[in-house]
Amino acid sequence: MAARRRIPPEQRQFNLILALMATDQGLTKQDILSTVMGYADRYDDAGDRDNLERQFERDKEDLRDLGVPLETVDQPGAEGDTKLQRYRVPKSRYRLPDDVEFSAEEVALLSLAAQVWREGSLTEQSRRALTKLRAFGHSVEQSVIGFAPSIRTRESAHDPLAAAIDRRRQATFPYLKPGAAEPELRRVSPLALVNHEGRWHLHAHDETVDAPRTFLLSRIVGPVRVDEAEARAPRLDEAARAQHELQDVFDRTTATVVARPGSEADVVLRNRAGTVVENEALTIRTTDLAVLADELAAFGAEIRVLEPVTLRDAVLDRWRRVVSAHE
Repeated sequence: MAARRRIPPEQRQFNLILALMATDQGLTKQDILSTVMGYADRYDDAGDRDNLERQFERDKEDLRDLGVPLETVDQPGAEGDTKLQRYRVPKSRYRLPDDVEFSAEEVALLSLAAQVWREGSLTEQSRRALTKLRAFGHSVEQSVIGFAPSIRTRESAHDPLAAAIDRRRQATFPYLKPGAAEPELRRVSPLALVNHEGRWHLHAHDETVDAPRTFLLSRIVGPVRVDEAEARAPRLDEAARAQHELQDVFDRTTATVVARPGSEADVVLRNRAGTVVENEALTIRTTDLAVLADELAAFGAEIRVLEPVTLRDAVLDRWRRVVSAHE
């Protein structure tokens, strides 16, 4: 027997939205499971449907989180009977405002933006965004997908933190601060994952010290545990605020170095975002001097750090450790 093709979750949820918008009186759970593609292809009238029903319950919550006005209508005289309840999505409540329109080019760009995030924190959000865009009646331009760049995540902490944000759950992880010999266990309400300077940061409320904090994912040195405790709710502009804060630190934190002319360090640092060139001196910006020290140390004798002194000492310390490790 040929294996049945598995319907992707975004397609199943899209099919569910269309089915619930197409009915005025609503559909029962039995109607949905037996007729909507994504459920019907796994439906067995005489078999165990517990897994399928649990999938439907999760999909309902996902659609409501997405902003879909999914209504539950009780059968008169049988209030609360889930077998007789009907589900529907009123068309009048699920449409874009009259003053919001997307051109074909804008729809293509939105589709491309979602497709860029092949994995990591925005997978769930982009999947939902595409589902909602399609449900509003906008076709998703498939021709751009093959040309979409792919932003990949490397830190193993990324996916569990993304799941914690999506489920609004607290998370716990060991975090190694610069200069520390041992990691500290941090319990946080994760709020947003943002990429700045090519590195992933977690913006969170640190429940350990009851204060907002931003964590560099590369400094999470052990497994992330997603807890059952409910996390604080992020603000609507949480990611944008986190990006703004990181950019502010980037603009204020500078270092001055001299690179050997024509060297790899000279080429890389001159073309680094925000670099100011004055004669031989290069003023470069960063959000994290410890990370910058790692980068500069890798250039070896191609660079000389002028200021700040703490950065120069940090680079020298890294070189001394390399020498010591090879004695």
